[in-house]
Amino acid sequence: MAAQTQREWFEKDYYKVLGVPEEATDKDIRRAYRKLAKEHHPDSNPGHEDRFKEISAAYDVLSDAEKRTAYDEVRRLGPMAGGFGPGPGGPGAGGFTFTTDDLGDMGGLGDLFGNLFGGGGGRRRGAGPVGPRRGDDLETELHLSFLDAVNGVTTTVNLTSEMACHTCHGSGAAPGTTPVVCPQCGGRGSVEDNQGPFSFSRACPRCSGRGTIVESPCPTCRGSGVERRPRQVKVRIPAGVDDGQRIRLKGRGGAGRNGGPPGDLYVVVHVAPHDLFNRKGKDLLLTVPVTFPEAALGAEIKVPTLDGGPVTLRIPAGTRSGRTFRVKGRGVPVSKGAGDLLVTTEVAVPAKLTAEQRDAVETLAETTKESPRANLGV
Repeated sequence: MAAQTQREWFEKDYYKVLGVPEEATDKDIRRAYRKLAKEHHPDSNPGHEDRFKEISAAYDVLSDAEKRTAYDEVRRLGPMAGGFGPGPGGPGAGGFTFTTDDLGDMGGLGDLFGNLFGGGGGRRRGAGPVGPRRGDDLETELHLSFLDAVNGVTTTVNLTSEMACHTCHGSGAAPGTTPVVCPQCGGRGSVEDNQGPFSFSRACPRCSGRGTIVESPCPTCRGSGVERRPRQVKVRIPAGVDDGQRIRLKGRGGAGRNGGPPGDLYVVVHVAPHDLFNRKGKDLLLTVPVTFPEAALGAEIKVPTLDGGPVTLRIPAGTRSGRTFRVKGRGVPVSKGAGDLLVTTEVAVPAKLTAEQRDAVETLAETTKESPRANLGV
């Protein structure tokens, strides 16, 4: 079928031509076509040639499931729907403008539309000439000490990636020259193929969508505007960062192509363990050993903190091993307020006893009448 004929079925209501509703089944469409074809066949009804051609064209579209789906989709979209702009003649002209990206986004329909209008099978995004393209998002790792992760730090990360060429500063043109306006698209970066009521917009094949061309390519990057080289990136790590957290540095990723913006850089933080402290959110965790007399009789003990000198913690008489005490405001200093220091006591049992200690423990054992296992029923 010729391209002009393929375009014409978009301009007509083929359901009306066959006298069937839009929800008609394949059987309804076939029955209506046979009836009308018999009534208007040129062999028995001279002069009905145009009407017969119209009926045949309608049946050709509506009897093909793929073509019918595309036909219904275009009728549903309308001139200004679904991101399609007005075609040639402006908003009142009733036309459609498709970009090659639109065809890619429409999946199978894009393939069909591309074939119907000579668009090369609905070229997908990324195939053939492209316009400005955003740079790649990159990821790197940063290892921090426990203290730096808690307090925050400004440091640098080292990586090798694509950057704007240091010779041409990203223009792609040799020193002393500049890119010139593309003569094919006039600097717009795109060209249009008018197909009757439809207009297909695609990236200019001459300038690849940039709107400019490089006549004298840069000797370093060969006109690409980017080069791969090592670099250092300054990164500010906020206080209280967690192990495995990703810090996003906007615009510090890979260089964009064809004048596109750079991507982002993600820094994955790895926090080393501390000899004494652990973390749970914004709280610091500390386990402190206490003697049996301190736990049984009560005591005041000194406990270390991460942000300064030790604090005094009062242990009440009868404190059991595993009891946790909260020291307010001595945890991780995050933006929404510092966390707390959670101190857990652990009664220390000596591995060896002196004779004097043994006598004291035995005396305690003799005077202890109540078993702590009495509630177990054994």
